Amino acid sequence: MIKEILNSELTEQDLPPSNAEWADIWRFALSFDGYKHSHKCGKLANATVAAFRKDKSLPKSLSDLRACLFFEQRRWRHFGEDPDKGTMVYIQALIEAIREKVRARDIG
Repeated sequence: MIKEILNSELTEQDLPPSNAEWADIWRFALSFDGYKHSHKCGKLANATVAAFRKDKSLPKSLSDLRACLFFEQRRWRHFGEDPDKGTMVYIQALIEAIREKVRARDIG
């Protein structure tokens, strides 16, 4: 079982490296329960990936970023395969945005 990591406890060492493989990323993604964060987690994630594809924008809050990463893990687990290259660009962008929030201690 993957241990939940609260935003207030999240450190840079908890994050996968920028060149991480999907196996390392999905473990981190499950350290946050996006469904607990929002009962509309899927809608948030779908809107976010569409916005990223359009203009590279991402959510501003750490919780929303982590919920989107969580949902991508669930989505690709459901598909039964690893994310495609385009999706990995998006997933890496989520991780880097999370990293920036953690560095700045912008954990709200």
